[in-house]
Amino acid sequence: MHPVKRLLRVINPHRKHCLNRCLTSKASENEEVKIQKEQNIMINYYDKITTIGISRPEKKNCLNTVTAQELSEELDKFDNDENSVVAVLHGVGGNFCSGYDLEEIAQYNGKNEEILPQFGSLVNKGNRIELSKKPLIAAIDGYALGVGFELALMCDLRVMEESAMLGFVNRRFGIPILSGGTVRLPALIGYSRAMDLILTGRIIGAKEAFSWGLINRYTCEGTALGDALILAKSLVKFSQKTLLADRASARFATFSAKQLEEALQFEKDHASHLLFEEGVKGAKRFITEGIGKHGKFLDITKANTEFRELDKNLL
Repeated sequence: MHPVKRLLRVINPHRKHCLNRCLTSKASENEEVKIQKEQNIMINYYDKITTIGISRPEKKNCLNTVTAQELSEELDKFDNDENSVVAVLHGVGGNFCSGYDLEEIAQYNGKNEEILPQFGSLVNKGNRIELSKKPLIAAIDGYALGVGFELALMCDLRVMEESAMLGFVNRRFGIPILSGGTVRLPALIGYSRAMDLILTGRIIGAKEAFSWGLINRYTCEGTALGDALILAKSLVKFSQKTLLADRASARFATFSAKQLEEALQFEKDHASHLLFEEGVKGAKRFITEGIGKHGKFLDITKANTEFRELDKNLL
């Protein structure tokens, strides 16, 4: 007999009821946690296309450690799925990915390093050159900021809604770029334009991004995922062996021939420590004082109640 059932036979009815309720509550809690974990990343299949959706809409799809790890696992599953030849990465609820969860970073107390996002190992797997061995299309709506911008850069193709926004706004909080953004962006659009975005942290819209060659399509609001699926569908009909060979050749010519791995390691070695020294302070100012909220870059070095009140009136 199960130990719990044996226990229920010898305790009084009142305690039996309480224990049953406790066990039921615990089971429900575990099931809720399981469901919540599964909902961080949403997977759907359309013919030979896989859609991978980041689903933390209450946080504008910003990544925390758990969600980033789940995303990495789902991308691995896609790589090994013989029935899927192309994937579309998107956000659920109106935003692609607004960056990393500053609330998680702000919890760092100088010792608990395990709670901090290890960007390289989570979404970029150390010096892994690509998110996937097969074509990956980003369907960008709302915010694609910080590490969300970097996720879009790691994709092969990008479809962006006219109202969407790209940028390294993590510049406001002293959080370095750690998922290959400083390497991939110059390769895609050139050093000069890349430095405009990297140094200023300014936000760029779809039309400017298209004119720079940063995105492949821009479309009406609410249609990025649909248009990305149409683009994905256009790839399904081709010989996949040839397509993958040509893709690999283009990537080698663009990145590996220029020693991308060395560049990624340089980025990591020279910026990772700044997440602790500067990024944690910036995240805490955002969480506790609201400094840098609503995309504002003004007065990010000290608190200014009057300015924050103006922010509230404007937004």
